[in-house]
Amino acid sequence: MDKFDLLNSTLLNTMTYQAYFKLTEELLGEGKTTGPNQTEDYVHYTNLNFHRMKRLYKTVTINSELATQIQSITLPQTWLVISEAWCGDAAQNVPILQKMADLSQNVELKIILRDENLELMDLYLTNGGRSIPKLIALDNSTQNELFTWGPRPSTIQKVMNELKAENVSQISEIVEKIQIAYNADKSQSIQNEFLQLLTEKNN
Repeated sequence: MDKFDLLNSTLLNTMTYQAYFKLTEELLGEGKTTGPNQTEDYVHYTNLNFHRMKRLYKTVTINSELATQIQSITLPQTWLVISEAWCGDAAQNVPILQKMADLSQNVELKIILRDENLELMDLYLTNGGRSIPKLIALDNSTQNELFTWGPRPSTIQKVMNELKAENVSQISEIVEKIQIAYNADKSQSIQNEFLQLLTEKNN
């Protein structure tokens, strides 16, 4: 299956942000998470992520300049996001992406799970890895790709690169340092990156 057909096929099996949030809540009620890795650690991170998503969606405000760019989108499009409930970067960024999509009748955010869609995921690797979240913006009339984004803002990626350079391998330490970086950033980096992306696309 070529990329175009794969994207079209995938779009038939997506969920809304609200359905993704509800799925996460239901799985946690069963002591589970998304994907095949059902370890205690993954369920623990999913629980943290669930509360983080809930808080961010309630509290984050899209800045006025970005809001203006989003509201000026005239081309109906789908923002297809590859995600998983246990992923910390997804918990930090997917609620922001939904808040952006909320501002335009021409933008619909749809979510798929990475480990159920590896064929598509493997077309959007980051440095050879299946890093998420990954957003693929598609023109609704043609399904042509408009732009991609992910898995994290460049400022957070810089912290990740530094941890790798220091050979930090403890997952708990990496999660803590990345969380500190996100808390300090307050969603400004992702908003700035989308402002630049959409300014280029709208002009």
